[in-house]
Amino acid sequence: MIRILLAEDDDVMREYLARALTGAGYHVTAVDRGTAAVPLIDSGTFDLLLSDIVMPEMDGIELAQHTAKAAPQTQVMFITGFAAVSLRAEENVPQAKLLSKPFHLKDLVREVDNLFGRADRSHQQ
Repeated sequence: MIRILLAEDDDVMREYLARALTGAGYHVTAVDRGTAAVPLIDSGTFDLLLSDIVMPEMDGIELAQHTAKAAPQTQVMFITGFAAVSLRAEENVPQAKLLSKPFHLKDLVREVDNLFGRADRSHQQ
């Protein structure tokens, strides 16, 4: 099963994202900040880091840069509602995918499916 580490500081958003991805057949571990994600990246095996960019203590860009060093096989996808932050993310982590808020949960699942070659599932849920 594909394992996703979700780092999102907004409680409601984190719950919605985790529920949508779990419902689509992914194993999701969710944390509320980048610093909480670091030991999981260091000790676990995740296929995808799905991270908000703007978070307290450690932002998503710093987390992605740590992930690139500690777990280079882990893909990175950012979610953000800030256009200027999106540009910074693209400059600092150009290999990461970016999904801008607001988005529909089906769009998120479709993007994650595309990353893992599951795009032909037709989302019949």
